[in-house]
Amino acid sequence: MALQDIFPINGNLQDTLVEASKTPWIQQTPLSATKVLYTGAETGTWAVLFNWKKGYIAPPHKHLSASHTFILKGQLKVRDGVLNAGDYVYEPNGVLHGATEAMEDTEYLFICNGPIIFYDDEHLTTYTSWEEMEKMRRSGVAPTVGAV
Repeated sequence: MALQDIFPINGNLQDTLVEASKTPWIQQTPLSATKVLYTGAETGTWAVLFNWKKGYIAPPHKHLSASHTFILKGQLKVRDGVLNAGDYVYEPNGVLHGATEAMEDTEYLFICNGPIIFYDDEHLTTYTSWEEMEKMRRSGVAPTVGAV
């Protein structure tokens, strides 16, 4: 077989290029904003940039899939530790979080391989997956209940 005969069966396959510098921030709360970089219907994966102002607190949640976090600037208090600019953390499926707090203005890359559920002392409060992120990206408006 000649190399020029190598081609995908699915002719719709292509790279996903996101010009993040041109992608708008979507305000979720007065202290948090999100840039949706990627949503993948075929895998459930989603990638976002989060921008949290000092004092923002994400509610308790459980990862229903693995995730990757890379701190670009700032500082996050996560469980019993602190993540600083340049830190990376991998979180496996099933990880539980208490509240996560921005100790200073923080921007970070978050890649999640599936959904996250948020909860309080009484019940589940919201659910976030690639679908919610894609709806937010398309509309340019954050959901009115629950925030990542």
